[in-house]
Amino acid sequence: MRIERVVDVAAVHLAAALFDGPPLAAATEKFLAQPDHHLLFAYLGDRPVGMISGVETTHPDKGTEMFVYELGVLPDARLLGVGTALVRALAELARERGCYGMWVATEVDNEAAQATYRRAGATEQTPFVLLNWDLTVGDGAP
Repeated sequence: MRIERVVDVAAVHLAAALFDGPPLAAATEKFLAQPDHHLLFAYLGDRPVGMISGVETTHPDKGTEMFVYELGVLPDARLLGVGTALVRALAELARERGCYGMWVATEVDNEAAQATYRRAGATEQTPFVLLNWDLTVGDGAP
């Protein structure tokens, strides 16, 4: 297995099965153009079988940390260490870029994701509440 940073829009579209939905052309171009946005693919041979995306976030009193935006592995490549390798590769990239930490949120019932993150060295923090605004409807209020 090899892991590579993806910078080519065409490569993203060729690996559409790794994403929740088809990659949007404008969003893909915008994501890849940002120097603090990262997309890594895992390959078995020439076939992309997994992806992880991360975004660096910086705050004046904290510095820069890496947010694990999304992790995906094709069903037939699961339980082969692909997800763990991708998380570790993103953590190494974060270290190289001077991030002081890396974090992720996942659903409480997503045991596979939690196990992957723990295998890659993550520790669980105190539970927190995630609040969300849907900005596609009116003012975001229900």
